[in-house]
Amino acid sequence: MDSLLDGFGRVHNNLRISVTDRCNLRCTYCMPEDVTFLDRGQLLTFEEIAYLVRVAAPLGVNKLRLTGGEPLMRKDLHKLVRLLTPIPGIADIGLTTNGLLLKAQAEELRDAGLTRLNVSLDTLDPDRFRELTRRDGVENVVEGLLAAKAVGFASIKVNAVAIRGLIEHDAVPLANFCRTHGFELRFIEYMPIGAEAWEREKCFLAHEILDLLEREVSPLAPSSDYDPHAPAMEFDYADGGGRVGIIASVSRPFCRSCNRIRLTADGKLRNCLFALDEVDVKPLLRQTGTDAAIAEAIRRNVAAKWEGHEINSAKFVKPLRTMHAIGG
Repeated sequence: MDSLLDGFGRVHNNLRISVTDRCNLRCTYCMPEDVTFLDRGQLLTFEEIAYLVRVAAPLGVNKLRLTGGEPLMRKDLHKLVRLLTPIPGIADIGLTTNGLLLKAQAEELRDAGLTRLNVSLDTLDPDRFRELTRRDGVENVVEGLLAAKAVGFASIKVNAVAIRGLIEHDAVPLANFCRTHGFELRFIEYMPIGAEAWEREKCFLAHEILDLLEREVSPLAPSSDYDPHAPAMEFDYADGGGRVGIIASVSRPFCRSCNRIRLTADGKLRNCLFALDEVDVKPLLRQTGTDAAIAEAIRRNVAAKWEGHEINSAKFVKPLRTMHAIGG
């Protein structure tokens, strides 16, 4: 098996696949309220996505994550999971969702072979949920989480973006909710990837999150078994109440151990969430390509990866695409 190696010695085995740019929320840190979505004909078909994965797997890709937009808005998503599950070399398929549509789809996704879920939930308070997402529906997200647990998902994480002025109110209720139901809570530092102007002072940092949880929930200790290539620093509650993760993209970037590449819904390869360049593989998948040409496009994209995103330097340039169009 080949390895997808970049110029800094990082091996890439994790492919994040956006299946749509459409979403039924309008989260302020992710996308504008007034947005024009791609025409459905511009999206890769399930068969085209599976084709790229069949080429990527022998290159060393063994972990997949389906994202959006909101991936559960893509009709019959479980059919894509069924196409991906039997591909030789693919060991793990996850999904990142806002959870609004999860209750109705959890069982068929589990039966299709989906193994892990990440559900975005920044608050349990209906008013703050509406403030952040510009929509109602927090109760649907909670119902989706509980339904996923009921149908047998063993790995369920809850992702919360840590925005100063909001997360101070929500971190403890979210932590207690996740501890009660056996979910792993993950805090994500607020990043410059949304439609609104990024205000660095709104970034509630990793050490502040840890201090808050230790003061009001339970002491924490670094987990002994976490994956060093994973984006989250993981901690176990000292009282045995589970685990919490922190993705500190701003204060403690994990670029040096990054193992991810991305495929957008319209068929562009991106070697970083903050990449300024993309490789269009849709023509190769749709009409003109061969397996060898697709493999070479993937290798070139990984080889061209930069050292890091430079959020903390004057050289940082915000990508033209917002989060919903890149893939979470």
